[in-house]
Amino acid sequence: MADEQLSARGGRFFAAPWRRSVLAPVLGALPAPAFPEPSWWWLAYIGLVPWLLLVRSAPTNRRAALEGWLGGAGFLLVVHHWLLPSLHVFILVLAALLGLLWAPWGLLVRRLLGGSPGPGRVAAALVLVPALWLAIELVRSWEYLGGPWGLLGASQWQVGPALRLASVGGVWLVSFLLVAVNTALTALISAPQARITALAGLSGCVLAGAGVWWWAPLPRPAGMVRVALVQPGVVEGPGPRFDLEERLTRQLTGRKVDLVVWGESSVGADLGDRRDLRDRLTALSRTVGANVLVNVDARRSDRPGIFKSSELIGPNGPTGDRYDKMRLVPFGEYVPARSVLGWATSVGKAAREDRRRGTAQVVMRLPDGLRIGPLVCFESAFPDMSRHLADQGAQLLVAQSATSSFQDSWAPAQHASLAALRAAETWRPMVHATLTGVSAVADARGRTVGRWLGTERSSAVVYQVPLAQGTSPYVRFGDWVVHASLAALAGYAVLEAVRGLRGRKNFTARRR
Repeated sequence: MADEQLSARGGRFFAAPWRRSVLAPVLGALPAPAFPEPSWWWLAYIGLVPWLLLVRSAPTNRRAALEGWLGGAGFLLVVHHWLLPSLHVFILVLAALLGLLWAPWGLLVRRLLGGSPGPGRVAAALVLVPALWLAIELVRSWEYLGGPWGLLGASQWQVGPALRLASVGGVWLVSFLLVAVNTALTALISAPQARITALAGLSGCVLAGAGVWWWAPLPRPAGMVRVALVQPGVVEGPGPRFDLEERLTRQLTGRKVDLVVWGESSVGADLGDRRDLRDRLTALSRTVGANVLVNVDARRSDRPGIFKSSELIGPNGPTGDRYDKMRLVPFGEYVPARSVLGWATSVGKAAREDRRRGTAQVVMRLPDGLRIGPLVCFESAFPDMSRHLADQGAQLLVAQSATSSFQDSWAPAQHASLAALRAAETWRPMVHATLTGVSAVADARGRTVGRWLGTERSSAVVYQVPLAQGTSPYVRFGDWVVHASLAALAGYAVLEAVRGLRGRKNFTARRR
């Protein structure tokens, strides 16, 4: 009863119910500027605290679930706000639907941190609140729900200790510790009876980060490779774009590059049908003295449908190495359940025709023996895809992207920042080549190589990319943080079920 009274007082402190409903999405969105372009990375360590304080003070479970839902919707809406020109009002529908994933999180926060929690509840919260957040990130990372864009840990792409954590447990470990820090700070503010436990939890997070920084293994240097990124900028039409990419690539003649990378959709016609384009690319490879990795977005001559394919062109023509994009952008490249959601094409720029999917990842080999693992655009957001390529022997990860539809938004910088995380996770350097910027390169520890090519640039730039040897703990052990989190949640669910059964038995016994 005392807990309910304290929770009600907390609710009155924040505001009346309708005001809390307005406040919840605003507080949920607070961590969003931690991502590029603002890149206020430090905000991720404190940005969840106001939302947690609001939810823990909810007077009822229903209110806690509602505020979890609204906060989650607010977070997703701001992180994905750059989609508004393409999806229009439909982005509000998507944010509301995906925000529902945070409703159970709101219930758990109130259950463990509401009222006057003691050391036991706070200790449980330090594990279970981050664990459930991770479970939510896992669910929404499913490609059909939009994919893993805006995972909280991805905000730390330029923080050295966080990148070392990613090499051990992927972006998942970074997310877990960020939420744990926010939970500990919330307990310090709101749970005076358990401040020692909260301080211990906060210290544990700091020690975990410091321990990984000092003792986690590092990749071993393995030489250099010269990679050229060709970024034409905003050009209308596939023909003029191809002409400009060709001119920019010719500028690389005599610069002793090992690989030239063009961006996503850099070729707008199937090379099997267009012998003229194929011959021009072959001559270009011969002139520059390096293979050219292009990306074809066209209806195929050998298979029905439109594919986005990475194709390697050598001095003797196509090498036969081709990768068809497997994970497509919902609404941008296909419409999920088109028979039900096809109306989205009438209110935004949703795909008029679904692209076709590839069936397997591919590792390509250059003449000098270098093995490259291609990814296309959206796929660089998926930790499992780059991890699989590294496990299959790729020495260099190559992402080909195009974000020209979102040129003046946060999207290009957010996308480019993912190269650092994927590189740190796998101990494999990554190049992120785009049509219109931002293009970037990261070494095997996630550190930026050279300068980013901003959205204002149209050029061909050569990067000296350091290669690395070794297998990162994340590649070796996979998503162990996710599995441990799910196990903790399952254990808690079983414990709660047992407690419920015992409570009902005791109640029945008393009535008798």
